[in-house]
Amino acid sequence: MATETPLKNLIPNWNYEKEMKRWGQMFKLLSEPEPKVGHTPRNEVWRKNKSVLWHYPAKQKKYSIPLFFVYSLFNKPYILDIAPKASVLENLTNMGYDVYLLDWGAPGYEDKKIGLDTYIEKYLRTAVKRAIRHSGAEEITLVGYCLGGTIASIYAAIAEEPIKNLIVATVPIDFEPFIGPDKWAEGMKNGDVNIDRLIDVFGIVPPKMVEGMFRAIGAPVYFTNYTMLLNRAHDQRYVDKWRRMNKWTIDQVPFAGEAYRQLANDLFKENKLVKGEFMIGNKKVDLKNIKANLYVVVGSRDNLILEDQSKPMMELVSSEDKTYNVVEGGHVSLALTGIFAGIVDQWASKRSNPL
Repeated sequence: MATETPLKNLIPNWNYEKEMKRWGQMFKLLSEPEPKVGHTPRNEVWRKNKSVLWHYPAKQKKYSIPLFFVYSLFNKPYILDIAPKASVLENLTNMGYDVYLLDWGAPGYEDKKIGLDTYIEKYLRTAVKRAIRHSGAEEITLVGYCLGGTIASIYAAIAEEPIKNLIVATVPIDFEPFIGPDKWAEGMKNGDVNIDRLIDVFGIVPPKMVEGMFRAIGAPVYFTNYTMLLNRAHDQRYVDKWRRMNKWTIDQVPFAGEAYRQLANDLFKENKLVKGEFMIGNKKVDLKNIKANLYVVVGSRDNLILEDQSKPMMELVSSEDKTYNVVEGGHVSLALTGIFAGIVDQWASKRSNPL
């Protein structure tokens, strides 16, 4: 007579091969060299200090107006060229665009006095001029991602160069809303967190401190990331993607002290950009001066930049042609998966003077 075991349905089936593969992959990750990034062919156009202007030529040029990418000062820009077929830059060159990227580089202690003024006036403005001259174009499209979008917007408001289109994605413009511990925001706005003392002591914000800030904002997601790896380590495709993402996440760069001081005090604490009070040198940054065609992209699952931080851009500019697009995705996944290229192309193809 057969006997039913009460716990039979509670014990999951054991897949020996799957478990061996899963744990084997985990141990392999500990000894493997880091994955390669930056596969798309490129040429150096200009260099200043640690910063480099790269040109990614179109496979078959279809548009006369090139794209100029401005990335965040917090991270390395290779997230835009993370892997073949999942690369934003590769996909755009395949679509027929000449693409330029300003890589800010990693500042050293000797760069502690570099502020947003210098980055925008001496680095970004000069790089845009070089890109226009190098491409032979009469106009250019600025594409800013995350804090790079903030910097691109500030520059576009004071630019004398011919900017036809401005594309900003996951961009903080209004710094009043905040994702992160409430005590952080309260402490910084009330002056309990003294950024000036931090910068005076360190000179630059160390990479580990930058990484710590991002961990604190998204701590549950960060640790869940390792849990998901263990759970899906048998899936080679997932592991490859995870390794590239993890490499980029922990590969932070130092932040020049004076630039961080301006970011923390003038933008985050005082919210001067939205108020029209932010200064670059002796120039007041008024976003109403922006008349370029505008495209604002936000991610529906962005865990770093709130939609309320990006949306005010639509009302602050004078652009007649302006588009606001909420797309499915998170703060990083738009770039990590390469789908941002298609999002850019859908809008820019009609505004880039097709050949």
